[in-house]
Amino acid sequence: MPAASIDPVALAQALIRRPSVTPADAGAMDVVQEALAGLGFSCRRMRFGEIENLYARRGAARPNLCFAGHTDVVPVGDAGAWRVDPFAARIADGMLIGRGAADMKSAIAAFIAAAERVIAAGEATGALSLLITGDEEGIATHGTRAVVEALRAEGERIDHCVVGEPSSSAALGDMIKVGRRGSLNAEITVEGVQGHVAYPDRAANPIPVLIGLLATLRARRLDEGYPEFQPSNLEVTTFDVGNAATNVIPRLAKGRLNIRFNPSHTGRALADWIEAEATRASEGFRGKVGVAIDISGEAFLTEPGAFTDLVVRATAEVTGRRPELSTTGGTSDARFIRALCPVVELGLVGATMHGVDERVPITEIRQLTELYQTLIRRYFAEMS
Repeated sequence: MPAASIDPVALAQALIRRPSVTPADAGAMDVVQEALAGLGFSCRRMRFGEIENLYARRGAARPNLCFAGHTDVVPVGDAGAWRVDPFAARIADGMLIGRGAADMKSAIAAFIAAAERVIAAGEATGALSLLITGDEEGIATHGTRAVVEALRAEGERIDHCVVGEPSSSAALGDMIKVGRRGSLNAEITVEGVQGHVAYPDRAANPIPVLIGLLATLRARRLDEGYPEFQPSNLEVTTFDVGNAATNVIPRLAKGRLNIRFNPSHTGRALADWIEAEATRASEGFRGKVGVAIDISGEAFLTEPGAFTDLVVRATAEVTGRRPELSTTGGTSDARFIRALCPVVELGLVGATMHGVDERVPITEIRQLTELYQTLIRRYFAEMS
């Protein structure tokens, strides 16, 4: 068997040294493409807007196991608060430190290194593919969503997908994400009539209307939970008037809210409810109530079955831990990929992601590589 030439730690360092803060690519996708092309992958760059994406595939046979991830990262914040340059990819005390180390450049490197080992051993009897985006940390319109739409239109078949998000909670392999709640954002604008506080009959105060509407929305218990999911929740995230005067009834009041919802709901049904309540709130008001809604993802669940069982067994074999199947946390690009195939999220511990001195133990990068290798090998042995 040929010796492995890709060191996942060194490849992770090369990726971190590309300061790919959304929407910048900074050459990160070139690093991924060069590594995959050397393994015989057919690499296709898919640029939408200002976002670089990559879909790479090796082999035409079925099944097609896909790995999905993102090269873009969040801003470093106060660079002076870091103990090292956030993009130097320094190793200190056994830790790889840098923006993207946990979320999720190390996972991309681990999967590529794992793929090389499986290919070298002649165990890749189906197809391997990678869907890598540069728009996961941003508004996510020109990244995985756009690539998935293009692949579906072309008839590309992906049978199962592993997303390399940092899904582990306290130790590598203790948790696998098999679903996510949906997310809805709503901005409510109440426009009244500005006036003097001593003459309220000459004005139309938007603040009580907005307070009443938000209170009505908050008062509804959305559900009691759903199998494998926690209850849905609605949170008010802003309430803005911008009135510095003490004797002026303002003209405008704005509020924003977010709903994280389980499969008891669809985004459209929740949007219809909010809009209906806004209409009721405007009755008898000498002004306007407007609502702008963005549904950034629907709730989904990958049902337990042969694929999830395989991922659990591979994880237990390498880590000695039987992972919890979870749907907790925020959204990820898995919400788009689920339109193509069943999807799970399996990656490093995410405790330091988006934080100062983001870091991961290099031993865990190597163990994740072994885990991905075991998963790929089992997949082609059991799912072909």
